[in-house]
Amino acid sequence: MNNVNIPSSEQDLLERAQNLAGLSLGEIAKHAGIVVPPNLTRNKGWVGLLLEQVLGASAGSRPEPDFPHLGIELKSLPINEQAKPLETTFVSVAPLTGLVGINWHNSYVRKKLARVLWVPVISAKEIPIAERLVGMPFLWSPNEEEEALLAQDWQELTDMIVLGEVENIQGKHGQVMQLRPKAANSKVKTQAFDKNGKPFMTLPRGFYLKINFTQGLLHRYLRVN
Repeated sequence: MNNVNIPSSEQDLLERAQNLAGLSLGEIAKHAGIVVPPNLTRNKGWVGLLLEQVLGASAGSRPEPDFPHLGIELKSLPINEQAKPLETTFVSVAPLTGLVGINWHNSYVRKKLARVLWVPVISAKEIPIAERLVGMPFLWSPNEEEEALLAQDWQELTDMIVLGEVENIQGKHGQVMQLRPKAANSKVKTQAFDKNGKPFMTLPRGFYLKINFTQGLLHRYLRVN
């Protein structure tokens, strides 16, 4: 149960996050009374959950930003010592049915990315989890160019889903955002439609920000190359 006070404002949240910069995950977890797992194989979302708890996130598993009263989503960003992102960033599960009337402006992806608190964490594989350091967090909203790129990718990928091409979507599709399987294991299936409009079962899909996009954010906000 989260017993941390909910941040009262955007500035309050940012200051809390900035106070974590330079601390290790072990130090943060110890102060919060949370046990550090031996690895993240079965605890992939542990870092994000730790940060949510210590920063006072209140959304839980509800489909809204992590700090709903502020409209801010929290994203931990694993980077190496050279401040390069180590992986793509999950945004949201992609609906594969019921897409009538959905457009970019009312899409869940746009809502999730409207305002994001990014928390970089130096997470090279050789560094034990407890010794991984938090970098300098920053708040971001898409500028006009970023929004246009995200909207274009969302439209392209959504059109392919609607046209029954979900099985043909690959990582190369999309300039800054991609669609790829998102499931705990291959037994998890969800319904989609083929190009003849017939339903079939497939792996759930998720929208992910590509590394080149988050690298650009780090470059712009933290002045890293």
